[in-house]
Amino acid sequence: MLRFLWTFRACLLTVGDAIVVKDLHRQFEIRCPIHGFITLNSWEREIISQPSFQRLRRVRQLAWTDQVYPGAMHTRFEHSLGVMHTATLLYSAIRQASSDVLQDELGYKEEGLTRDLQLVRLAALLHDIGHAPFSHASENLFPKTEKGERYKHENYSAAIVRSELRNAIEDHPLNVTNYGFKAEDVAALIDGSTTAKQRLFWRDLIDGQMDADRMDYLLRDSFHAGVQYGKYDLNRLVNTVRAIPGLRGRAPRLGISEGGWHAAEGLVLARYFMFTQVYFHKTRVAYDVHLRGALEELLPERQFPSPVGEHLKQFLMWDDWKVLGLLADAKGGEHGIRLTTRDHYRLGYGSPEISTESDLGLVESIKTELGDLVVAEEESSKSWYKTGTTDIPVVSNVDPGTVLPLSKYSHVVLNIKPINQVLLYVRPEMAQNANKIVRGVLEHERNRQGTFGFAPNIS
Repeated sequence: MLRFLWTFRACLLTVGDAIVVKDLHRQFEIRCPIHGFITLNSWEREIISQPSFQRLRRVRQLAWTDQVYPGAMHTRFEHSLGVMHTATLLYSAIRQASSDVLQDELGYKEEGLTRDLQLVRLAALLHDIGHAPFSHASENLFPKTEKGERYKHENYSAAIVRSELRNAIEDHPLNVTNYGFKAEDVAALIDGSTTAKQRLFWRDLIDGQMDADRMDYLLRDSFHAGVQYGKYDLNRLVNTVRAIPGLRGRAPRLGISEGGWHAAEGLVLARYFMFTQVYFHKTRVAYDVHLRGALEELLPERQFPSPVGEHLKQFLMWDDWKVLGLLADAKGGEHGIRLTTRDHYRLGYGSPEISTESDLGLVESIKTELGDLVVAEEESSKSWYKTGTTDIPVVSNVDPGTVLPLSKYSHVVLNIKPINQVLLYVRPEMAQNANKIVRGVLEHERNRQGTFGFAPNIS
């Protein structure tokens, strides 16, 4: 009888172990408006369930952009899932098309490629976990390091991975039995630490001129904002992405085959259009001003806690919901009131997107005439593409030994200029007075230069 009971219990344990093993390898699917279904394993699902990641549900991707484009209410949560999915597509395409480069120059074998795919997925998933409330709009309130440099959200992301998520990453059975990754391995790929060694090649999939982050946010932001500006050919980019051999002892780089350079050009243009039409929209910029002003009133030291030690836990307590609750309680000063009542600053004058010295001189003249009416001065500056060492390499279809930068193929990419627009804002109740002053300055300038047909950028 005892032998029967022991055998029965052993059978139960065996069945239970099988259930556990089966559950560990179970795949989960999440619907996504951009990519269809995004697949997760049990380890990734466990990480996503952690409070520090769930916080991203309460951090909007585009801050207060919904005040201009009402549909732009999406969050860093869904974007992070999309980046992991897109990075997987790119990784798999490179693995298939450039296996010789990965083997010869980085020493990869199939087992290593399978292993590091999981690492890249985790780094892509967690790359934005350190964003502050309302994302990039509040990054100017990050504290500075001992060297006087302002922390970036990537520093916070890496710190969260190394501390808050350490156990979820290192102790999960899938990791223990199959990978043996440390939290440091994931963090190093996020912040570019040299401890990543040859894996730094994959960092271009997360932070580069043709990365999964950019590919996802352009499509996602465009979709939710209800605009077409962010669209490009993702499938063609995935189809033509390559690992380009290094030259003269340098490490290999992420690039594309010749057939994909127009798709890469389209990615650059999509980014240009989204920044000029959505991210740098004059009203959206005004809301960024108000958000920063309100947060300075709300934060204990007029800045966010640092990503060091116990301060990181304090930082994680801040999200959009907390800020909105404080604003609803009439906190946040004048800027908080303007946010809640949608009584935002108005554009008094804005220089052209690509401002010459003469244009910037005119801004100074207008600012002088407006005097105390100017309550905010914002500079919208962005470089759309960087040539030189970061130029995307394009490998010839005819001669694989010929590699030229994208700027040699695309005259658009080569000649697209960064913007350096200056925007002057006034209080709405003073907008009419400011408008008269600005028109007077512009009329004087036209008469002085003998020009006509000038269209001022004013509200």
